[in-house]
Amino acid sequence: MIRKFRAVPQFDAVLKPALMMILAGTATLFAQQTQPTPSQQPQTQQPRTQQPQVQQPESNQEATPEESTPIRKSNANQYNKWTFNVGGGASLTNGNTANFVRSGGGIAAAGIARNGSKYLGLRLDFQWDNLPLKSSALQAAQATGANSHVYSLLLDPIINIPASTNWGGYLLAGPAFYHRSGKLDSSTAIPGSACDTFFLWWGHCFNGSLPIDGNFLHSSQNEFGYNFGGGITRKIRPNMDLYVEFRYLHGKHDNVTTDLRPITIGVRW
Repeated sequence: MIRKFRAVPQFDAVLKPALMMILAGTATLFAQQTQPTPSQQPQTQQPRTQQPQVQQPESNQEATPEESTPIRKSNANQYNKWTFNVGGGASLTNGNTANFVRSGGGIAAAGIARNGSKYLGLRLDFQWDNLPLKSSALQAAQATGANSHVYSLLLDPIINIPASTNWGGYLLAGPAFYHRSGKLDSSTAIPGSACDTFFLWWGHCFNGSLPIDGNFLHSSQNEFGYNFGGGITRKIRPNMDLYVEFRYLHGKHDNVTTDLRPITIGVRW
C-alpha cells in the first residue's frame, strides 16, 4: 500500500507538463489562423491604388492643346449674319443745296445689314435729314419761316475692315432714293410771277413762273441718286460697336439736285 501511494506523485509530475505543452501549442495555432495572410492584404488595398489610374486620362484630355485650338479658331471666324445700327448727327450741305440750306441740320438714321461673311454684306439704311433754310432763302421766298427735310433710302454693299480686336472700319456705296419736302409758313410772292433760283430749287416753278393757283407754299419731290462713304468702329461690348460715319448723298430730278454730307454717330450690334 505504501508503494502505490508513492507512484501517484510521479505520474502527476509527468502528466502535468505534457498537458501544459499541448494547451500552449493549441493556443498558438489558433492565433495564427485568425491573423490575415499576406496574400489577402494587397487585395483590400487594390481599389485605392486603382482610382488615380482611372482619373488620369480625364485630366490629360482636358489639358491637351489640340482640343482647345479648334474652339479658338471657330470663335475667330464667327460673325453675325444680321447687324443693326441706329445713330444721329448733323449734315453739311454741298452743291446747289448749300445756297439755300444751312449746315448743321440734325439727322436720325437706322439700318439693317445682311452679312455674307465677316468682311462682306448688304446694308439698307433709312435716314431723315433736317434742312433748315438760310435767311437769304427765306427772303427770296418772301416768307417769314419754313421747314424742310429729306427722307433717304440707301442700299449699299458694305466692306468691313477689322483692324484689331477693338477697332475696325467699313466702306459702303450704292444707289439711293430721296424724298424732299417742305412748307413755307406764308409768302407774299405773286402767283404767275417769274421764278427765282430758290423756287427753282424748291420745285414749284413751271415754264419759268410760279403756279397761278398759288400752290407753291408746299414742296414735295422725289429724286434718285447715289451715296458713298465709310465709318470707323470701336467695340464697347462683346456684341456692340460704337461707330462714326461720313457719307456723301446726291439726288437729282429735272435738273434739281439735293446734296448733303451727313456725319453720324451711333451704335451697331
